[in-house]
Amino acid sequence: MRKLFLLLTLVLISFGAQSQECDSLVNVCYKYLATKSSDGKAYISDGQVYQAFVDAEQSAEFKVTLYGGSWYRIATTAGIKDNYVIFNVYDQERNLLFSNADYENEPYWDFYIDNTLDCYVEAYLDIDKKVSGCLVVLIGFNK
Repeated sequence: MRKLFLLLTLVLISFGAQSQECDSLVNVCYKYLATKSSDGKAYISDGQVYQAFVDAEQSAEFKVTLYGGSWYRIATTAGIKDNYVIFNVYDQERNLLFSNADYENEPYWDFYIDNTLDCYVEAYLDIDKKVSGCLVVLIGFNK
């Protein structure tokens, strides 16, 4: 019984540490949304916090709907450096629309959507920089 209690305690402590890490990273992403774009506008969160605890062999995928006639910003982070996360945006047929790997893993990307689009955001850690941890994705918009 004592071993079971000890094991349960260790699991809860580990989960709590991961949760705290993710919570602090969310604030980093919100700062990226608040950073003004070239036209002087900040982005408003879509209200969702996409987060996952991953290792070198895992990725996280989030299905999102982007509405036509809006500017969007996808912001990501996985730690103190801006370039830990690689993210790809795919349309419904899995055609690659964007990858920040082509831009030295920039932590956010601004883009305009003409027509409403269902797409997938896939995020994973750049294993040359970090092999496991929490990654956070936020999506913001402005008109």
